[in-house]
Amino acid sequence: QVRLVESGGGLVQIGGSLRLSCAASGRIFKINAMKWYRQAPGKAIELVASITRDDTIEYADSVKGRFTIFRDNARETVYLQMNSLSPEDTAVYYCNTPNWPNDYWGQGTQVTVSS
Repeated sequence: QVRLVESGGGLVQIGGSLRLSCAASGRIFKINAMKWYRQAPGKAIELVASITRDDTIEYADSVKGRFTIFRDNARETVYLQMNSLSPEDTAVYYCNTPNWPNDYWGQGTQVTVSS
């Protein structure tokens, strides 16, 4: 049974930083890509960043230069370091790993950037 558990969300002021964590269990971490998605109120879910098992990384244009995704294979944890946060980054952030027929998802963690 694969389980993803996010943590690290919260309330932060404009320009501030947060680091999200996603702890994975179930022998999937080392063989799979890991992704961060977010969903703002009234908006579609958006892929924010991804990292493959060989550390190929991609970012959404909206977060390039501000967010960094990295993984700790020993801890089976993927992180999302978020800097220079703006109100547009306010959303629920979800950890994801691809799987067939259904991806695995965490429960989400709320990030709120106050103006």
